[in-house]
Formats: sequence, structure tokens, C-alpha cells
Amino acid sequence: MTAPASPAPPPPAPAPYRGAVERHPRRPLLPFDTGTDPDAVELTGPVFGPADVGEWDADLTRQHPGEPLGERITVTGRIVDRAGRPVRGQLVEIWQANAAGRYTHRQDRHPAPLDPNFTGVGRCRTDDRGRYAFTTVKPGAYPLPDESSWRPAHLHFSFFGTAFTQRLVTQMYFPGDPLLPYDQILAAVRDPADRHRLIAAFDHALSLPAGPLAYRWDVVLDGPSATWTEEGR
Repeated sequence: MTAPASPAPPPPAPAPYRGAVERHPRRPLLPFDTGTDPDAVELTGPVFGPADVGEWDADLTRQHPGEPLGERITVTGRIVDRAGRPVRGQLVEIWQANAAGRYTHRQDRHPAPLDPNFTGVGRCRTDDRGRYAFTTVKPGAYPLPDESSWRPAHLHFSFFGTAFTQRLVTQMYFPGDPLLPYDQILAAVRDPADRHRLIAAFDHALSLPAGPLAYRWDVVLDGPSATWTEEGR
């Protein structure tokens, strides 16, 4: 009788993400003098209103004359506070690599091709139930600059509160991605529950035949079950 095969060893732990160290301030923060008006600092930043969000801002596949390359997807979910109450009118922004794994940014040196019909930036506002929705293409993986590892497919998200200075930034990952155990940035999130909350769920009910595949990703802005963000952690 043949002995049962031993389970495959777990993947090696990814190397620490050096960007977390390089981006950390090396000098004390400088105070910003706003004079006698404590609200002046908020007047110096952009002001977003309902009219600023355009008709196609949330559909990244229709922002150019031609069709972008890649697998069509929709990403939707709710943004709530610690008590589960919807956060209405929240400005949500995303940015991402194209289907080949390259950003539309002059500093991106990945030799993958650019897509002239895909910029990779979108935004929307949540409705009265705290819901947001984006239509886009699934981003491709890409190597880190030092080529030590590859980053899995992901979307960058930012959320604005009632003022520009209340911005939170995080990343959303896709379920079943084989690169997740090797990602340096995801591994920097130490709590397994926090890491799990950064991974979207495939939503078959919203995936229409011949339409984009749908993913659901809900966000909690504060409290013990808050979605992990890149600030203050």
C-alpha cells in the first residue's frame, strides 16, 4: 500500500517591502501655519462637488474613443462606518495598471505595452445606501522595480471624508490570485483578518452573461473591523 503523499510546503514568506521603510519620514514633520483661521488649510486643497464627477468617470472602459484591451469587470460594494451605517456622498477614487500590468505614468518602466484607450483612473460618489460601482478591466500583474517578485492584480482605492485632509488610501485584491502569498505589500499587513478584508469576493449574481465579471468589496471606514489603510498603521 502506497503511503499518502505529504502536503506541499507553504510558500516562502515574501521579503519585507522596502517601500514601507523608504517612504517613512526621516525628519520631524513641519508645522503648517494657517494664520488665525484654523480652517484655512482645507481651503488650499481641491474642492469636490457633485458636478465635478463626470458621466463616464466610473466607467474606465468608456473614457476614450476606442475599446481598451482586457477582461471587463465591475467592482461594487458599500462603504459603511463602524455601526454599519452607510456613508453617503463619499468620493471614491481608483487607479490601476492596465491589462498588461503597466500604469499610465512616466515613471513606470515596466516593458509591458501601454493601452491608448485606457488611462486607469476613475471616481464616483456613493449613493444613499453607501454603494459605489466601477466598470473597468482587470489589471495585470507586474514585477517590482528590483524584479525580486511580482505584484498580484490589484486596484488602488482612496476615500474622502468631509474634507480633503481626511483621505484614506488602500488596495483591493482579487480572490484566488496565486501571487497573493508572495506579495510584499499584502504581507506587511500583519493581521490575517485585515489581509482577508482586502480581498474582494466574486459575485456570480451580478456577473451577467456576455457582460463583465463582478466583484464585491465592502469597506468599513473605522472601528475594530475597519478596512486596513495605508495611513496610520
